[in-house]
Amino acid sequence: MIFMEFEKPLEVLFDQLEQVKKIALEGNIDMSDQISELELRIKTKRKEIYSNLTGWQRVQLSRHPERPYTLNYTSLICKKFIELHGDRNFKDDKAIVGGLAQIDNLSCVIIGHQKGNSTKQRQFRNFGMPNPEGYRKALRLMKLAERFGLPVITFIDTPGAFPGIEAEERGQAEAIARNLFEMAQLKVPIICYIIGEGASGGALGIGVGDRVFMLENTWYSVISPESCSSILWRSWEFKETAAEALKLTADHMESFGLIDGILKEPVGGAHADHEAMAKTLKKHIKITLEELIPMDPDARVTLRIEKYSKMGKFHETAQ
Repeated sequence: MIFMEFEKPLEVLFDQLEQVKKIALEGNIDMSDQISELELRIKTKRKEIYSNLTGWQRVQLSRHPERPYTLNYTSLICKKFIELHGDRNFKDDKAIVGGLAQIDNLSCVIIGHQKGNSTKQRQFRNFGMPNPEGYRKALRLMKLAERFGLPVITFIDTPGAFPGIEAEERGQAEAIARNLFEMAQLKVPIICYIIGEGASGGALGIGVGDRVFMLENTWYSVISPESCSSILWRSWEFKETAAEALKLTADHMESFGLIDGILKEPVGGAHADHEAMAKTLKKHIKITLEELIPMDPDARVTLRIEKYSKMGKFHETAQ
């Protein structure tokens, strides 16, 4: 189990619990009362910590190395998932995965950013930072979904689109912009879930939908706290201040009207109980699709465009 810096009090209690269990096992001693007491203290302390999280702490949780990624969710949610590869132009981008899925008896297309669970896997997945071919693969799958009348579900978790010179040479900005244009007009339902980091155009490239939701301990912003701190203060040391100033948490996004709702995570975060989080997500997907699928496609597209057109509106008053 990996603990964040702000979870140190929990780490101490877990260490004590392990020691008591070890003594009980090795000495064949009944220490059930002490174990129960420590488990209660852990539960109470965890609830106390997670009920008062700062913006920066939620950013840290969104990056937890044990947090579930897209392929974790597809394995837990889907009866079947057939991954499809490549953009039919350059190559297959491992930072974005997608394919045909079946959730109970509901067929759909799932697309999402994918990070790795180990150093080798993170390098293989380019740390969840897609190249333009990743966004073009995503668009190809969306068009496939439209052709067969399948709803699209996207899982967003990226520190941003890959900023390398080779990505720019292959049209990174164009690929993201093209996806925004096409997703706004796609005839099938689109639901977007921010399951971890939601940074800048890298997130928006698969983030235009009829409904956009965030998990409780995630963030959504034009820039990361570290990058913001580097620009404003020439140092990463003010990342906590930047996180609060950016107002990038799910609560802030909902209050601004930029998302449609927040999904509660298990106490301790999604990484603490993958199955419980997947169960919540699956139930939410089915309820949301029940609302969206019966709608007239043209009416749904009109509402989608109107939704995004209202964002950022302001009113001027005469002086």
